[in-house]
Amino acid sequence: MADSLAPLVLDPAGADHHAEHRTLRSRGPATRVDVLGVEAWSVSDPALLKRLLTSPDVSKDAKAHWPAFGQVVGTWPLALWVAVENMFTAYGANHRKLRRLVAPAFSSRRIATMRPAVQDMVTALVDRLAALPPGEPVDLRQELAYPLPIAVIGHLMGVPESRREGFRDLVDGVFDTTLSQEEAQTNTVRLYECLDQLIAEKRATPGDDMTSLLIAARDDEHDGSQLSPEELRDTLLLMISAGYETTVNVIDQAVHTLLTRPDQLELVRKGAADWEDVVEETLRHEPAVKHLPLRFAVTDIPLPDGQTIARGEAILASYAAANRHPDWHEDADTFDATRTVKDHLAFGHGVHFCLGAPLARMEVALALESLFDRFPGIRLAEPAADLPSVPSLISNGHQRLPVLLHG
Repeated sequence: MADSLAPLVLDPAGADHHAEHRTLRSRGPATRVDVLGVEAWSVSDPALLKRLLTSPDVSKDAKAHWPAFGQVVGTWPLALWVAVENMFTAYGANHRKLRRLVAPAFSSRRIATMRPAVQDMVTALVDRLAALPPGEPVDLRQELAYPLPIAVIGHLMGVPESRREGFRDLVDGVFDTTLSQEEAQTNTVRLYECLDQLIAEKRATPGDDMTSLLIAARDDEHDGSQLSPEELRDTLLLMISAGYETTVNVIDQAVHTLLTRPDQLELVRKGAADWEDVVEETLRHEPAVKHLPLRFAVTDIPLPDGQTIARGEAILASYAAANRHPDWHEDADTFDATRTVKDHLAFGHGVHFCLGAPLARMEVALALESLFDRFPGIRLAEPAADLPSVPSLISNGHQRLPVLLHG
């Protein structure tokens, strides 16, 4: 690598990610980092990152374009992030094939038809909160931010209610970057066992859900475009995990921000901003994913500052650092629901832009509106500084979010 600076070792627990992101930006548009023992180029400059995310010279296919893949995959705790076979790691024509199969589940029409069901789920959760003994602290991460996305993705994918908590625990393990390599491997084995069981059940008894539709596409297409067994399983993994963990964090961060910035909540109540504005600014200010591993240089890539990402080297998309880049947003560290420039990279960019973005936005907006309408006096039950972050360099949320619902 051409960067003259020694690689910055990223904190696996992400304990002070804002300070770390400032350091990344201070080292230039791209800089070498150590990600749990693997070297990569962290890109925190938004203009450069957008260019790389749309360039055919950058791939997500580790098997094809990362010479270190064979050496790393057996020992790296984040191996699942580069070894899965779904559209998350696909490149070129294969990515287009996989995205085409999944895209209908997230069409504007299908998302619109899901809105009443999502609202019913939100209402049921808020009703349950209202029935709790008054005056006792409630952990909103556990009682709202977690169960809503699990219910929604379970509804979309046809995961039985009795199985959703099991998936939740295993998906948490995928995002926990403090696990050892052995712990991560054990978690992966258990996760695949659950996915195989879901596939077997849906193949035997199909339903009106995305899992059944993907199985049908796998079993019925014979033109060379059907999913392989590995692609089917890993596509389900992607949809369940991406549709759950990230939305949990956005709900968490939005509520936390509004309770620590009452002036922003007042803007919504006065009509100067709406819930959609709050959602977009949360996605910019505290995106659900801080860094997304990994991409790979298909050829040598010259950088604006004279450095070069060499062919085969790994690239880390540092979305959270880019979102707060001072060259992109004025007063970037400040949450402002009335911000007119709402651009961000929370859902990625280019051909890998998150298909589930409209669904996630809808879930969070409905959750916020229902929560703050029902509990106008809601406040944090502990000082904000005492709320620890989720131990992860990927996932961006709090371990708990205790509130007093009635002030």
